[in-house]
Amino acid sequence: MVDLDAYFARIGYAGPRDASIATLRALHALHPAAIPFEAIDCLLDRGVDISPAAVDAKLIHGGRGGYCFEHNSLFTRVLTELGFQVEGLAARVRWNAPPDAPAQPRTHHVLKVAAEGQDWLADVGFGGCVLTAPLRFASDVIQVTDHDNYRLLAIPGGLSLEVRREAGWVPAYEMANWFTSTHPTSHFRHNLLCARTTPTARYGLLFNRFTTRPLDGTPTKQILDADGIEAVLRDTFGLAVEPSWRPMIEGAAEAPPA
Repeated sequence: MVDLDAYFARIGYAGPRDASIATLRALHALHPAAIPFEAIDCLLDRGVDISPAAVDAKLIHGGRGGYCFEHNSLFTRVLTELGFQVEGLAARVRWNAPPDAPAQPRTHHVLKVAAEGQDWLADVGFGGCVLTAPLRFASDVIQVTDHDNYRLLAIPGGLSLEVRREAGWVPAYEMANWFTSTHPTSHFRHNLLCARTTPTARYGLLFNRFTTRPLDGTPTKQILDADGIEAVLRDTFGLAVEPSWRPMIEGAAEAPPA
């Protein structure tokens, strides 16, 4: 169960509470605009509790964001409460990986949602490439969203999600929380990263590099000092910045230029 009133207030939704595709689209757009993607608890060695009570306390009531297991587990409970049929799927992340990179574990959580007689891919927890609208489970079809164009390609045993960027079609992921939040090799344990997608722009922070990708405009990148990082976390990503984060923030500010 989830407190729908509190969740809807958090994301700014006041529409129908039904299992229609219109409702799914509205929630899918509002969620990543209001609740940022971040994994600061992993970086601070706090671990991540994905029990419903912990997720709700953090993402709905605590002014925080989270990573895919938190976002999409919350979204699952919201959609289920509204009457949608939701199935969790495991995905293998390919984002920023070279084409010949070995296959990685399936550490990303995505959703298959049934609505109005059709299956939809929903994912509100994929950082700077997060979907802002559900995609139809249809292969080899370009699907246009406000921020990016996507396509699902058939591969042996499943589907691969690709996004169109300046360099062409880029693989995002191919269709285990403990590994992602605690294992020493997990990138969440070493990188300060945060992302938020609004109706007008995508915002991303990696270490001290703050990127803005306007919906209609040229992407920009800034190198921030510690005070700048703290201000962006608070003002752009809407996070309740804690004093205990300061050493982590200062460490991120010392990252060398990319």
